[in-house]
Amino acid sequence: MNPFVYLIIGCAVGSGIGFWIKARQQKHAQQTAEQVTKNARRDADNILKEATIAAKEEQLKSRDEFEKATKERRAELQRLEERLEARESNLERKADLMEARFSEIEKREEKVREQSETNRRKGEELQELIDRKMKDLEQVASLTQEEAKKLLLDRLSDQLESERGGLIRRFQDETKQRFEREAREIMITAMERYAGDCAYERTTCTIPLPNDEMKGRIIGREGRNIRAIEAAAGINVLIDDTPEAVVISCFDPVRRQIGRLALERLVSDGRIHPTRIEEMVQKVTGEIEAEIVKTGQEVVELLGVTNVRPNLVKLLGRLKYRYSYSQNVLQHSIEVARLMGAIAAQLGMDEHKAIRAGLFHDIGKAVDHEVEGTHALIGADILKRAGEDEEIVLSVGAHHEEMERTSPMAILVGICDTISAGRPGARSETTELYLKRLEQLEGIGTRHNGVNSCFAIQAGRELRVIVDADKMDEARSAVLARDIACEIEKEMRYPGQIRVSVIRETRAVEYAR
Repeated sequence: MNPFVYLIIGCAVGSGIGFWIKARQQKHAQQTAEQVTKNARRDADNILKEATIAAKEEQLKSRDEFEKATKERRAELQRLEERLEARESNLERKADLMEARFSEIEKREEKVREQSETNRRKGEELQELIDRKMKDLEQVASLTQEEAKKLLLDRLSDQLESERGGLIRRFQDETKQRFEREAREIMITAMERYAGDCAYERTTCTIPLPNDEMKGRIIGREGRNIRAIEAAAGINVLIDDTPEAVVISCFDPVRRQIGRLALERLVSDGRIHPTRIEEMVQKVTGEIEAEIVKTGQEVVELLGVTNVRPNLVKLLGRLKYRYSYSQNVLQHSIEVARLMGAIAAQLGMDEHKAIRAGLFHDIGKAVDHEVEGTHALIGADILKRAGEDEEIVLSVGAHHEEMERTSPMAILVGICDTISAGRPGARSETTELYLKRLEQLEGIGTRHNGVNSCFAIQAGRELRVIVDADKMDEARSAVLARDIACEIEKEMRYPGQIRVSVIRETRAVEYAR
């Protein structure tokens, strides 16, 4: 055959095979695409089902959380309602108690008026009796009026002394019973509600050193370092033979704190020279000033006192570094403010104003080392310049009776200040001052006639006076106790109160042999 024929036949066969292969490939690709599409639809259906299930689970979870939160909120509202009901019940009970107290006080006052009228009539009857006796004596004994008067007065002296002692004892018993019931709840709340930490009052502080060589570095060449420290911080640095320690002295508590921190950091850093000293003091001063403002603001926010001027906030912060008889003045002010609020609420006074007066009552101590005068009057002047309420200014100035107490708030500040200062553990004294106070207390008791001995016990809170039973009866013992108490109030300064106990006893001792 012609080769061209074979060529044509080969081309035809090749083309047919090519078309067949291409058709098979297209069919396979179509089947593959359909399978992929089917798988994709199946996967999409699965994903949709899973998403639907997840959405339902999330919906159920959100519903459970909402129901739980709703349940907790309802429980919280129930607790708040129960607390409000309890508080209303307590207020009603206190109102009933106050009404009963006022009624009892009115009855007591009426009884006192009746007793005063009875005493007046007895005095008139006694004067008439004296006049009659004087006339009888002049007629019978031919005595002059002056002689008769002296004789009668001598005879009646013991009787009047006995009646005076009896009246004092009865009045003290009645007063104690009346006020003990009224003050029990308030005093228990005041004495037990708060117990603050104490630290000794100081004008010096000791800085430990790693070694004695550091003392020479603090002094510096020709004393230039120590002079730079004292000039920059306004303190005195005392270097003595005490091993590995120096003492800082300053009456300004803030400057003392600045000096202490600056010197501690200089010792820790090791680089001590005038330039470094000035930089460190400036840095510490900025930190202390920021801390003072922060502390004052925290105290104001803690007690809920509003509209306080920045200068007053700063002065409150300075009290953090001020101590009085081992008691921190800032903590003492917070304590007095809380006591003022609690007692004012029970007495029906303005609670917020009472808290404000208690917080500011010792604010004068922040600058009493810079300004002449007592801290109470200084504080009153500061508050007056700051535009505080007139009643608060008066209460601060009068809490140590340096101004006249013309409002109940002023009296309450003095009471709460005494409670805070006189509660157990609030203040302490040095041994020398403590012994001096005890000696003065015993000396007041022993200088009275008929006293055998005196003993100051319970850290000076009680004075026991032993008297001669043969020379002093019960009536005179009551008079003696009152006289000693009055002299203690007049001559001594002390926190709280001092109990005077006069002990009179007779003993008969025999021995059987």
